[in-house]
Order: sequence, then structure tokens, then C-alpha cells
Amino acid sequence: MTETDKITHRRGFGVSAVYETLRNEIIELRLAPGSPLDEQQLSDRFALSRTPIREALVRLAAEGLITTLPNRATVVANIDFLALPEFFDALTLMYRVTTRLAAARHIPSDIDTIRDLQAAFEQAVGKRDVLAMIATNRDFHVAIAKAGRNRYYTDLFTRLLDEGRRILRLYYSSFNDMLPRQYVAEHEEIITAIVDRDVDRADALASAHADQIVTQIRSYISAESRDSIDL
Repeated sequence: MTETDKITHRRGFGVSAVYETLRNEIIELRLAPGSPLDEQQLSDRFALSRTPIREALVRLAAEGLITTLPNRATVVANIDFLALPEFFDALTLMYRVTTRLAAARHIPSDIDTIRDLQAAFEQAVGKRDVLAMIATNRDFHVAIAKAGRNRYYTDLFTRLLDEGRRILRLYYSSFNDMLPRQYVAEHEEIITAIVDRDVDRADALASAHADQIVTQIRSYISAESRDSIDL
């Protein structure tokens, strides 16, 4: 490996380390919405130049996790609670349409992937690893969308799932990070409906799955608001 290769490798590793650390802190809400992200402070924190810091921030901005204000200050993106009803409507619709299409159009290799991701999700639940739960749940539903073979739906659903990661963090918080077994089993029921090519049942299960998530999050936010806890 040449010296140039070593420098590039270190820079790439630095970008990934900064990105993953900040992404996890934002999703976990350890970095609260509106928190400032100063390049120099981050450079000092990670012992890196500002170039990899900027590259990591660009990746976070592309995912909607941070935003740049008119005065050029960079902050953790706010959660628009007023827009949640619209978000939930769109999310529920995408749960339903992607699961319906997967039941109609999947091939055997799709099921293998979906089952592998469900196993990973179940393992994360068992370990109470919230970040892994959020990641594997996202990948599970994206795999279902891909099995439906409509790239527009897949792209939209992926964006909604990514935007909703902090909201999903509140969902798991409502259970003290101990997701009840019945909600893990919902995934299994969805897989069975897809395998059976039962389009209507797949639709109904996806709708019920989305409804319980939305209801739980709304109840948690309402309770937190009553207790005047800053989300």
C-alpha cells in the first residue's frame, strides 16, 4: 500500500467513524433536535481534520438527520411533530402497498433474504439493541418492498423509513426497549402471508402492523407531552 493509499484509507475510515457515531447519537436522541454541530469542535473531538468531518456531515444531511440554517450553522434536524399525521398516513400506505406487491410478485430468493433479516431483527430484540432493531426493521421492510418489484415504491418507502428512525426510537422507548414478543411475531405472520401469496391477508397484516406502531408512538408522545418532557 502506497503512502497515498494509506492517507486515503485513514480519511475514509475517519469519515465512516464520524458519520456512524453522529448518526447513532442522533437516532438515539442523545444529540437532541436543534443541537449545534460545530466543525471545529467535532474536529477536536475525533482528532481529525475538518475535511472528513465535512464529508460525514454531508452524508448526514443527505439522510435528513442534520440541516444547515441560513446563517450557515449546522444543527441536528428538528422532528416536525405537526407533520406526523401526514407522515404516518404515507408510512401506513407504503407498508400496505409494498407488502401486497411482495405477496404477488416475490421469488424464492426474496423470501430467503426476508427471513434472514427477520432473524437478525429477532436477535436484536433479544439483546435489547435498539440501534440494531431500528436498522434490521428498516432492512426487513425494504427487502419486502424490493420483493414487490416497483422501484418507485421501494425508493419512497426507504426514504420514509430512514426519515422515521428517530420516531421509531420513541416506539421502542415506549416499551423500555423490551419489545413484546407479539410484535416480533407480526413480522412472522407477514412473511407467511407473502409466502402463501395471500395478497389480501398480506395487506391486512401490514395495515394492522402499521396501525399498532402509529398508535403506540402517538400514545407515547402524548404521555411525554403531558409530563412536560422535552422530546
